Amino acid sequence: MPDAPLPAIRSLPSWLLGRAAARGRALVAEALAAQGMKMWHHVVLSAVRDLAPVAQADLGRGVQLDPKDLVGILNDLQSAGLVVREPDPRDRRKNAVSLTDEGARLLGRCEKAAREANDALLAPLSAAERDQFMDLLIRISGTRG
Repeated sequence: MPDAPLPAIRSLPSWLLGRAAARGRALVAEALAAQGMKMWHHVVLSAVRDLAPVAQADLGRGVQLDPKDLVGILNDLQSAGLVVREPDPRDRRKNAVSLTDEGARLLGRCEKAAREANDALLAPLSAAERDQFMDLLIRISGTRG
C-alpha cells in the first residue's frame, strides 16, 4: 500500500489547485465570519462599491449570481443597513443599489481580513514566489488580474 492514497490523483495540477482553492476559501470564509459576513455577501458588497449605483440585474450579471439568490443577499445587506435600493436614476423602472457608509466601513474591515487570510495561504512562499504564483494563476485561469 502506498504512503499516501491516490498518488495518481494527488499528482494532478487540477487536484492540487482544487485543494489550494478549498483551503483559501476556508481561510477567507473564516476571516469574513469573524466580521459577521458571508462569502457571497462580501462579493456582492464589493461589487456594489465598485459599480454603484448599479441596477440589480447588472449587479447579478457582474457577479454571476442567480437573480433569486441575489435578491436574498441584497435583502440581508439592506436589512443590516449596508446597502440601499432606490429607483435607478437612468431608468426609474429599475432598482439601483448603493453602499451605505456603514457598508463601506464593514467592507473595508472585510477586505483587510480577506487580505490577511490570503497572506496566511501564501505564507510558505517568498515575495518573489508569490508574484510568480499570481502571474501563473492569471495565465492558466484565463483572466486578466
